[in-house]
Amino acid sequence: MTARAAPSPPAFGRFFLPGPTDVHPEVLAAMQRPMIGHRSGAMEQLLAGLEAPLGRLFRTSRPVMVGTTSATGFMEMAVRNGVQHRALSVVNGSFSERFANLVRACGKECVRLDVPLGCAVEPDMLRDALRRTPVDAVTLVHSETSTGVLQDVAALAAVVREFDDVLVLVDAVTSLAGSPVETDDWRLDFVLTGSQKALALPPGLALAAASERMLERARTLPARGLYFDLVSFLEATTKHQPTNTPAIPLFFALEKQLARIEREGGAEGRWQRHDAMRRRVEAWSEKRGVPYLPREGRRSWTVSCLKVPEGKSSKTIVGGLKEAGWTIGSGYGPLKETTIRIGHMGDHTVGALEELLALLDGLVA
Repeated sequence: MTARAAPSPPAFGRFFLPGPTDVHPEVLAAMQRPMIGHRSGAMEQLLAGLEAPLGRLFRTSRPVMVGTTSATGFMEMAVRNGVQHRALSVVNGSFSERFANLVRACGKECVRLDVPLGCAVEPDMLRDALRRTPVDAVTLVHSETSTGVLQDVAALAAVVREFDDVLVLVDAVTSLAGSPVETDDWRLDFVLTGSQKALALPPGLALAAASERMLERARTLPARGLYFDLVSFLEATTKHQPTNTPAIPLFFALEKQLARIEREGGAEGRWQRHDAMRRRVEAWSEKRGVPYLPREGRRSWTVSCLKVPEGKSSKTIVGGLKEAGWTIGSGYGPLKETTIRIGHMGDHTVGALEELLALLDGLVA
């Protein structure tokens, strides 16, 4: 029997999965540089060069840590180093559910604040929950990838600050580098993201910034672990050293991509492009009668979650695009059959999105 040839991957600019995202050829090429020692002067110079552009991207004066792990690893760092006894977990989708599960997995008490899929937690809801149950940290997801909901983190963080000694731990995996995340101005205590989302890098790196309050809290906690010990991670970062042997080619890719982001106009330039893509999908959604799952004003700038029209299936829509050489995501978890997700993040353009939406026209009609 003749082996079936593997299907060729979509051309660059046609891979609209909500992560991992397309990686630009220039970024992929950077990973082919010769290897360097992770304790060498070349590595120290590489890490030192990342410091300023990462600070601008995270909108912080604090050090930005980079580790060889998925974003879930730094989510665990947030819990192990930021939760003393009990956290309030805002749950509005699969990834905020993961944050809540990590609290329990790390041996801490978790109090949940649940809202229906497609909804966001509003400030008054959070305030009421914090009044009812004393906690020492709040976990929340800014852009919930499974539902396409963008929560008002600035307002939610302001509510948390009304309560003494409660830390704000934020998953910004599909928001940072694609929509405004103001780490310092919003007074966030821990902000994490992953390389394979709006940063448009290969999977395998997590990035995070921690406040001084978070560092002080971490020093009081004995069960921080080793690999995700915030105290030692920050100490190494400030010395431009890795804590362990990192995935060095991914750091080469990060260096190249940060330079490309700077050429685009930095964080603000990237936000504008993502906002334009989100607004284009909104216009198409209204014209075609394919409604969003989240309400207006609570829609992610990087992933649009749309309800599948009656009589259609997400499998058929996603499969039809795949046959044409384009990739989007079906719904996630309980929404798998009833929604589709367009990951318009990273290095995608409005022009490529227009081509995708034109193909979708025929599949949703």
